[in-house]
Amino acid sequence: MKMLVSFIKARLDMPFGTHHSKMMLLEYGEGVRVVVHTANLVHKDWDQKTQGVWVSPLFTLLKETAGHSPSLFKQDLLEYLSVYGGAVGRWKEKLSLYDMSSARVRLIASVPGAHAGAHMHKWGHLKLRKVLESSGPADSSVKGWPVVAQFSSIGSLGQSDQTWVCSEWLCSLSSCQRETSCVQSLPPLQLVFPSVDDVRNSLEGYRAGGSIPYALQTFKKQPYLKNYMCRWKADETGRTRAAPHIKTYLRPSPDGSQLAWLLVTSANLSKAAWGVLEKRQTQLRIRSYEIGVLFLPCDEEKGGLASAGNVSFDLPLVPYRSQDEPWVWNIKYLTPDCCGNVWTP
Repeated sequence: MKMLVSFIKARLDMPFGTHHSKMMLLEYGEGVRVVVHTANLVHKDWDQKTQGVWVSPLFTLLKETAGHSPSLFKQDLLEYLSVYGGAVGRWKEKLSLYDMSSARVRLIASVPGAHAGAHMHKWGHLKLRKVLESSGPADSSVKGWPVVAQFSSIGSLGQSDQTWVCSEWLCSLSSCQRETSCVQSLPPLQLVFPSVDDVRNSLEGYRAGGSIPYALQTFKKQPYLKNYMCRWKADETGRTRAAPHIKTYLRPSPDGSQLAWLLVTSANLSKAAWGVLEKRQTQLRIRSYEIGVLFLPCDEEKGGLASAGNVSFDLPLVPYRSQDEPWVWNIKYLTPDCCGNVWTP
């Protein structure tokens, strides 16, 4: 029987980097689709967890034009694939023959490397910053609107919130089209991450926490994060007990009724995923491969984004109480979970 599955090793030259992108390229007789999602190719990720999936329109072969959409989706996808080279890179040649002008999302990706010069704003949080500055909301229209980040893993972010998360990273996620030259203050930041109780009471119980890695040694170094944390609560979509493996970043109105933009991605809250500025902010170092899709009102055919239909958790958010603690996956929890089990890693 002919083997239909082959494995290709992605280039990873730096420590702590991973190939974390989750994407499918599906070829049919009549065209191709691109699927960007947040689940790994393992059963447990597709069973009782909350995940995100974006499926492109069916892209058909080109007739006359280059097939680029106003969002530059095709251009960014081909550039991302070219980084792999080899067998994956050959998909660049195949996909270049298809019309992707119907794509209504922006591609926000990360690839390993020390990116400088013209390449600096092609990847990571600086790519998101560039897109929001050119096509995002006007600064006056989102004044006071928080930046919300929801993720399933946390990396080492520095000794204080000003080291990275509330400085360069939040600066990128709060970027807008500037109407004046005045320096704007950074917006409130809210971080959605499951508490111990959220994991304990999930459909899988503590077992779900095996897919929510936050290490004790990292947790101890950054206690400031708890000041920004909010519970995982998804009653409106019926997914409160479906532990989140999805990663979502957005700019909602304070009451949650409107969205300025929405990003669904593989990237968790880490420098390795988003990049960190170096050499007096002339270089962005990224360690991992990531990929996500950004929804902007200007790219929607009907305009606007409906929060209830695009966000997997409830808005407005529920901040941690003083007794709430974020899930840490390598310590013991002896209170039985909903399945009657304890957690002794």
